Amino acid sequence: MDLHDWIDELSDVLGVEEEMDEALVLDLARVVAHAVQRPAAPITAYLLGYAAGAAGADPAGVERLAARAQRLAEAWDRPAGAPDPDVPAPDDVAVDHRGDGAD
Repeated sequence: MDLHDWIDELSDVLGVEEEMDEALVLDLARVVAHAVQRPAAPITAYLLGYAAGAAGADPAGVERLAARAQRLAEAWDRPAGAPDPDVPAPDDVAVDHRGDGAD
């Protein structure tokens, strides 16, 4: 049995009529596993499916949702609001840092 057979059989068991783009889901899972952590991959796939179903997304909608999730995963090494490492920090040599614990 190969992956396509598994997907077909599982879809039948779960009553899923829609076709899926397994390459899209596998690519997203790979990015998430490497950028976030391995256990995040199946959870991401589940949440993608849940969001797609809740939104009644067509295949293009699923691709848009997956792209949003992938962008989040790719930026995951930086907390929200963290400065962009590609943008130089401002020059603060004129700032008095005495008393800020940097001594």
